[in-house]
Amino acid sequence: MQVTPCAIADVLLIEPKVFGDDRGFFYESFNQRAFAQATGLDVHFVQDNHSKSAKGVLRGLHYQEQHPQGKLVRVVAGEVFDVAVDIRPHSPTYGVWVGEVLSAKNNRQLWIPAGLAHGFLVLSDSAEFLYKTTDYYAPAFERCMAWNDPTLAIAWPDVGEPPKLSAKDAAGTAFAVDGRA
Repeated sequence: MQVTPCAIADVLLIEPKVFGDDRGFFYESFNQRAFAQATGLDVHFVQDNHSKSAKGVLRGLHYQEQHPQGKLVRVVAGEVFDVAVDIRPHSPTYGVWVGEVLSAKNNRQLWIPAGLAHGFLVLSDSAEFLYKTTDYYAPAFERCMAWNDPTLAIAWPDVGEPPKLSAKDAAGTAFAVDGRA
């Protein structure tokens, strides 16, 4: 497993060792001991989520004000542009975003620590996205930040059409730089 820190040092791009031949491939998508050794993190996952979305669907930018979730994410079908935004008030990278293409073809995973907002845009005809989370979904504390906030200026790829948003995501709030504690 190769682990590469991103522009937000706590966000890690993880590339598993894939064993392939003319029959297909095999890799460990998660191994607690190997993850801890490669990342130096001792995390406990409590929930797995699986979503399927059509091309142009943008989910996010989601976070939980209380019970923040660390997420280990990957794509098992299709391709997405995955984004994490540092919204931790005392972080040196507060307001910084990182984006990575995750796909079934490249097998990359992204570790997004608790306290960051997260979202993704589907680039392929459809995509299936898996999340391992470190805390349970807490709808009372879920918030959504505007995907197109001008302060963040996320460089979302052009998929040839406006993003398809849920009502919740379309009502995302502005990133408040002056709200920094």
